[in-house]
Amino acid sequence: MPDFPKPGIIFKDITPLLSDGALFREAIDLFLRACEELRPEKIVGIDARGFLFGSAVAYELGVGFVPVRKKGKLPYLTKETSYTLEYGEATVEMHVDGIGPGERIVLVDDLLATGGTSAAAAKLIAQAGGNLVEAQFLIELEFLSGRKLLEPVPVRSFLRY
Repeated sequence: MPDFPKPGIIFKDITPLLSDGALFREAIDLFLRACEELRPEKIVGIDARGFLFGSAVAYELGVGFVPVRKKGKLPYLTKETSYTLEYGEATVEMHVDGIGPGERIVLVDDLLATGGTSAAAAKLIAQAGGNLVEAQFLIELEFLSGRKLLEPVPVRSFLRY
């Protein structure tokens, strides 16, 4: 989608994939196959599309799901971290009791772009004592080099532009 959400941006819209049952299942299966070998104890999903993929993966694996949300959206005690966007700053948070020390975590989201939100989520996981074994994304915009912000965490993406 050209010029969305602002002029000059070419938005990668995943809603057609979500509305097609076979494609949505295949996308979930990509994450599942990648997660099975990692043996995560929890899946962390980033607000909001990471919830769609992450919760389905957690359900199929029989593990917990932990949401990372925009500030002010979680009802319990939280840890928060802020990060820089190309047009300002944002803050995300996670429940303080969502992850136990040493738990194996896989981070799941739809898109890796600049890496700011994912790096903030990784920071929250580390603050909780979690062991982030991999960050997984349906789509990666390689020209933005977002995976650099996640180093040394392994990054896996299924579609690259």
